[in-house]
Formats: sequence, structure tokens, C-alpha cells
Amino acid sequence: MSLLTSLIGAGTAFQQTTGRQAQAREARPEAAETTPEPRRIDAGDDSVTIGGGAPSRRGPQLSVEQYKSSVGQDHAFVRDTLRHKLAEYDLNPATRLNVEKQDGGSLSLKALMPENTRQQIERDLNNNRPFREAFGRLSVNEPTLSFVDTAMKLNEAYGVSNPVLDQIVSENDQFNGLQDLAHRYDNVRRAVGSEQFEAAGNRSDYAFSLNA
Repeated sequence: MSLLTSLIGAGTAFQQTTGRQAQAREARPEAAETTPEPRRIDAGDDSVTIGGGAPSRRGPQLSVEQYKSSVGQDHAFVRDTLRHKLAEYDLNPATRLNVEKQDGGSLSLKALMPENTRQQIERDLNNNRPFREAFGRLSVNEPTLSFVDTAMKLNEAYGVSNPVLDQIVSENDQFNGLQDLAHRYDNVRRAVGSEQFEAAGNRSDYAFSLNA
């Protein structure tokens, strides 16, 4: 139930933020508005349908399996590159490695090995453009995919509707690519605030671990 609690916490924090914004707008006179119908989430094996309006209308689709395939390619590339580095420097293949992105954008390697070797591998990784690009995509896409996948599974298992998921999904399927979702997910995190978001069980940073 910890995942359920985390998602509900993130949704509550987001609703509180948007609620305050809505109250500010209500203070100004506006033309009469129609109340939109609530959005409905249906989870399937490979995709989720999120739609509103008439029952016959087809809602937007989230191709989670396609997202997983895209993320999986970058994950495999980063993992294999790190494994090759262990072999290149004649290190134990079970050595634990942890790669993070520093504030300045460079990559930081944490590992239990001779410091000179650690520094050399860290330089190699920073000089490897394909590795940096793959890691950069992972740092954005993997947390988004994890959130979407978990929200869908909780909806299927417990019938829990997640307002954050509703917010990041577009009614137009053309704008529901993984990069689109990741961009909106980051905007929601910024709107809610990093402290509230992390308190709900969602980390704003990213690290890739090998042999963890």
C-alpha cells in the first residue's frame, strides 16, 4: 500500500496547489462556464484510456509498452557501457556503480574502487557523448514511465483515479508521446514544489545504479 499512499499524496498536493489558483481566478468576474465532465481512467494490459464526454467517444491512449521499449533501449546501453568499463579496468564485474548528474551537468560516479580508477572511469563517461545523451533521456523518461505505470496499475487494482496522471495526459493522442508526458510531469512537479513532491514518495533527482 505504500505506492498507493505515495500517489494519493502527490495527487493531494497537486490538487491543493491548483485549488489555490482556482480560488484566485474566482475572485475576478468571468463569463458563465460549463462544468466539464469528470475524466475516466480505464487501465488495460498495454495502454490506458483516459476520456470524458459521451461514452462513445474514444479517449486518449497511453502506449505504455512502447514507452517501456524506448526506455529499455537507453537503459540497456547505459548498463552495458558500465559493464564494459568494469571489464576494461579489470575490476570485479559485481562492483557497485552509481552514476548521477551534478548541478553543472557533468556526470558523477560513485563506486568502491581505487580513487584514481574511479576518476578515470568518470572522465571516460563524461567524454562519451552517446552515454551522456542516453543517461540524460533516462533521467527524464524513466521516472515518468515509473509514475504512469504505477498509477495505471493502482487504478486497475484499487480503482484509484490519479489527478496528476489526468493533468499530464493530452486529449490529443499526438501529444502523448513519452517526451510530452515527461515534460508535463516535470511541470507538475515544479508547480507542486519539490519538497511536497518528494514527501509524497516521488524523487526529483535521478541516479543509475549497476549491481545495486
